[in-house]
Amino acid sequence: MQKQYDSLKLIKVENVGEFVYKVSLNRPSKFNALNMEIWKEIGDCFQWIDEDPDCRVVILQGEGKHFCSGLDLGGISLFNENDTNDSARKGRNILKTIKFMQKQFTYIDECSKPVILAMHGYCLGAALDIATACDVRVATKDAILSVKEVDIGMAADVGTLNRLPKIVGNHSWIKDICLTARHFSAGEALQFDLLSRVFDTREEMINEVTKMAKLIASKSPVGVQGTKNVLNYARENTIENSLNYVATWNMSQLFTDDLVKASMASFSKQPQPPFSKL
Repeated sequence: MQKQYDSLKLIKVENVGEFVYKVSLNRPSKFNALNMEIWKEIGDCFQWIDEDPDCRVVILQGEGKHFCSGLDLGGISLFNENDTNDSARKGRNILKTIKFMQKQFTYIDECSKPVILAMHGYCLGAALDIATACDVRVATKDAILSVKEVDIGMAADVGTLNRLPKIVGNHSWIKDICLTARHFSAGEALQFDLLSRVFDTREEMINEVTKMAKLIASKSPVGVQGTKNVLNYARENTIENSLNYVATWNMSQLFTDDLVKASMASFSKQPQPPFSKL
């Protein structure tokens, strides 16, 4: 499995111990701007992590001065100047590319392991598409965020406009930031529930999210992964359907040995015991 991660050129994967992996966008000289190579590597990485029994929680961050400055306009093009196809076929080719790009970030959302996003510096454009696919989002107080796509003459099409309304309840604010493409602060993002915490420094942020990740990873992976799965289902479905779903889910999952171990530890006020890999 490690050989797969070693094949990544623009994504760095580190096992920081206790079933926690740190995944870093690793193109600091370009402020981690996203070209098609790193875009594909993000999808590959989270597909592998989903199947990796040595990982239970992921911390996602960016190397260098910024988390991610957004789309690398020189590294991604939806239009092929040499394409001689008619408009229908050109449109189909663009659709195929957009669907591929969407799916790479959806792999983060669909990953069975919780993903904690730690943002600093620029978090622009496609960085917000990544952010909305993560489970927990935090940032440093100097982080600068923006839904940038309107400024380059397009509607964001790989996740932000679709996931933000599921995260943030204030649609007026969503339309404010998406239609103006203005920069907004981490403090404003916290105020409108896009973030759960804001930290003074990057060092403090990484220390705290590492503690959070290790706390989550110490718990039953059956319980943690089941909780993420059910929450994601509930986000898209009615309460009635979601109740039926979790009942069906637990119909098999409650037979786990983890339930007995965790219950005994909780009852006796002892630390969580080690759990088998999942």
